[in-house]
Amino acid sequence: MTTTARWLISFVMVLAMSAGLVAQGTSAQSAMQQQQQTLEGGLGVTVIDGNVFYLFTMTPEFAIGNFGLGVDLNLRFNTKGQIRPGDYVHAGDFLRIIRYARWGQKGDPFYIRVGTLDDARLGHGFIVYNYRNSASYDLRKTGIELDADFDKYGFESVYSDVTASSLLGLRGYVRPLRLTPLAKIPVINGFEIGATYATDLDKQSNETFGTLTSDPSAVVNANNGSAMAVYGFDAGLPIIEYSSVKSTLYGDYAKIKGYGNGAAVGIDFHFSGMGLLSIGAKYERRFLGDEFLPSYFDALYEHDRYMLVPDSAHFASKAEELLVYAKKSQGNYGELLISVLNTFNIVGAYQAPVGVKNQGVFHAELQTPAVIPQIVVDGGFDKRNIGPVFKLDENSILYAELGYKPIPYMIVSMLYQWTFAKQPNGTYATQKRIEPKVRFVYSF
Repeated sequence: MTTTARWLISFVMVLAMSAGLVAQGTSAQSAMQQQQQTLEGGLGVTVIDGNVFYLFTMTPEFAIGNFGLGVDLNLRFNTKGQIRPGDYVHAGDFLRIIRYARWGQKGDPFYIRVGTLDDARLGHGFIVYNYRNSASYDLRKTGIELDADFDKYGFESVYSDVTASSLLGLRGYVRPLRLTPLAKIPVINGFEIGATYATDLDKQSNETFGTLTSDPSAVVNANNGSAMAVYGFDAGLPIIEYSSVKSTLYGDYAKIKGYGNGAAVGIDFHFSGMGLLSIGAKYERRFLGDEFLPSYFDALYEHDRYMLVPDSAHFASKAEELLVYAKKSQGNYGELLISVLNTFNIVGAYQAPVGVKNQGVFHAELQTPAVIPQIVVDGGFDKRNIGPVFKLDENSILYAELGYKPIPYMIVSMLYQWTFAKQPNGTYATQKRIEPKVRFVYSF
């Protein structure tokens, strides 16, 4: 067994012995987040694109007060006892063993999260929404979310990769009525005005169609090599404000630098009934100009930013999509979240332009940890350019796990993932991952 393998196994044992001393919370949609402590580890087999690896995993999650910590250590060995090539090579690979550390939750007066970002968003999400900084296990990054709400004003921020030039987003906001004598008027004193600026500092974020040659001038670049940037303004007016029921009317405007602009008006609704039932709903009507895409930085952005076309000298990019496919239109966006007793959690969201085929974007999450006795179901699905909704293709990301609990602290499960992996030549290829495994889970 290699020195690296021995070091990692020693590190696993340290984590296991210290698990009871640290803390954590889940990472899903904010309304589904709940404080919990779990100590989890297991053994299994991973099949990645036909290659078999033996798996040892430790994924404890803990929470103490506002502090949370998540660990995601996966050791995959081939039949020769060697760690899977490329898994632990650079210093950043070891840093990513800490999946995340956080203080608070999104929406709290102070919130910070360092590590994997699962559904980062700014404001109402018209520019950054459900953004995921890690397109697959092999492309995990360490990012930061930092928010602060000082009652009269505040800010939200996101930086997707602390080790490279990447997505940087900032939204500042103010509640102007709280700076006047009208601050005493309930509900409407929550009227909020915000401004957002988000930019991808990656040098390829703004490259459009072109041919790759030894001459850089052969590549067409729409903004002379500048970073992709989106800025916008928003306003929100609470119309219902109770501890268990809240609703807000809002409007957004955004402009993609060098391209088009768009606007949206919407309403959201939140209900929480004593921990028994939680409902979140949102509807937007969108008015989109040429060369504009709403929620430009979304769940599939890391894959869509820049892709070399296999077996050719061409590439595709999301900036190119603005020029070729983004036409003036109106559209709808809807979202629904339901949580029952924290044992059945489901999120569904769909957006599409009116009268345009195969341009919809779909997002779904499902968690049913205790609905059916001894059965565990967990899954997530994102798809753009919707045609057949549940057909897996280059526009899809999926994870799905089905498990059985023969005893309270053991889960025998099968995990299936459809995602993407970057190839040595710079192209992206779909990656299918199958993991049958046995894991031990203790919640406290």
